Amino acid sequence: MAARHHLIDRAPSAVWAVLEDERQYGRWVVGTSGTRREEGHWPELGSSIVYDVRLGPRRFTGRTLVRRIERPRTLELEAEAGALGSARIALDIRPWGDKTLVAVDEHPLRGIGGTLHNVLLDSLIQMRHRTMLARLARLTEQLTPAEAHHPGQRAATAD
Repeated sequence: MAARHHLIDRAPSAVWAVLEDERQYGRWVVGTSGTRREEGHWPELGSSIVYDVRLGPRRFTGRTLVRRIERPRTLELEAEAGALGSARIALDIRPWGDKTLVAVDEHPLRGIGGTLHNVLLDSLIQMRHRTMLARLARLTEQLTPAEAHHPGQRAATAD
């Protein structure tokens, strides 16, 4: 099991806005691009998206399916990568003062990843999560102005 957390300088609603937009998936999930809706309305239960996955010069098609959603706190996904197998990815979104603490927990379910699952693989997943959560934070902060993040705070004005 590979778990990691990251504090995002925006409210949980801003984080959810990014998670709920399938077009943004490839911008924060490491290794994916060209995201498009496959079934349902993302991220409703049972909905799925497909995308390209690049491993060096090779390109594969990946698919992610929503297995569990409990707004505004939990999003659990199953990412399928063909012969590489599939993995469970659970995102826990918690208010943390006026910020959001996002925790991600991933483990292989099937295929090569599940068969070869070990401490080394968890270490690689941890490195991927570090980048992925930093991207999610950066994207959320870019898409949500700081003023919108602190609704009770008044903007500074020149006298």
